[in-house]
Amino acid sequence: MPSPTVENYLKQILLISLERDKKEVGMGLISEALGVTPGTATSMVKNLEREGWLSYKARKGVKLTGAGRKLGMNILRRHRLLETFLVETLGLDWSEIHDEAEELEHAISEKVLERLDEFLGKPRHDPHGHPIPTKGGLIQRHKSRSLLDCKEGTTVTIDSIDDQEKNFLKFARVRRIVPGNRIKILSREEVANAMELKIDRKTSFSIGFEAARKILVSD
Repeated sequence: MPSPTVENYLKQILLISLERDKKEVGMGLISEALGVTPGTATSMVKNLEREGWLSYKARKGVKLTGAGRKLGMNILRRHRLLETFLVETLGLDWSEIHDEAEELEHAISEKVLERLDEFLGKPRHDPHGHPIPTKGGLIQRHKSRSLLDCKEGTTVTIDSIDDQEKNFLKFARVRRIVPGNRIKILSREEVANAMELKIDRKTSFSIGFEAARKILVSD
């Protein structure tokens, strides 16, 4: 059985490749995402290559093999189903669930996972709006764009929140920046790097461009 560390690496490499729509992932992105030194990441990646999970090319990066992608997708499915369960069934706040799911995803059996999927009604998205892979390893891809790329006066639908940091998720919940809500860009202040927004006729509020970049939307 692959260790939790192996599963974490494969899941993170898969996530980066999906987010950037590229099969090959640079080592700098991997070490940054996992919070390890470049040397540690490179050493682990070489071990994963020997075990057949990926291919590695110095100064270029890594590419998951069929087996590596399958396992990475399975762990991603576990993580997002568990996050959904923790919010919808246990009532945890969405700012609390990422770390809990990180622990549980390595322990849950396939039998329990599939029962959990049925119990939840086979959800297609987790509480953050991210697509949940199917049992067969397929994942729905949205053509979303960052709120930062939207023009003044535009009204769009929030698809997902591309950030797992607790304080940001708490802020998003308070401001009702949650998947499914409609959001209008009232103004953009390029000099101040800020946007004024309004959601569902509520009081307007401002956020910085860096925060806006984490909110993915569609028309």
